Amino acid sequence: MEVLVAFSTHDGENLVTDDHAGMAKYFDVYRFTDDGAEFIERRENSKYGGDESMKHGDPQKAKKSLSALEGVDVWANPRFGPNLPRLLKKLLCVVVRVKTIEEAVELLRDNLDAVAEECAKGEARKHLVLQR
Repeated sequence: MEVLVAFSTHDGENLVTDDHAGMAKYFDVYRFTDDGAEFIERRENSKYGGDESMKHGDPQKAKKSLSALEGVDVWANPRFGPNLPRLLKKLLCVVVRVKTIEEAVELLRDNLDAVAEECAKGEARKHLVLQR
């Protein structure tokens, strides 16, 4: 099993906790397999620094963030905005109740079977909430 997961971050260490996932400067992408997790790449959020006149929940905001997440199966962050139903049509959103990417990687690794199972449901998937 292989799952690509993006984490919303401004600094590569901490998750975005002060705003919605789509407001991150970067998305750090990790590959999860039965053997563990490894960092793959950092992607710039094409939305960041864009048109700030768009309100939270604007479909264009979701499209811009999703364009940077192409090929990703799961998006993990402590907070998601009103675009969550739109996002779930494209990928699984996982609310992680931790503050750092390191903690989130561990949390997803510990729950990889549940994440993969929900991911496989396609557009019928629901978001997951993971915490310690």
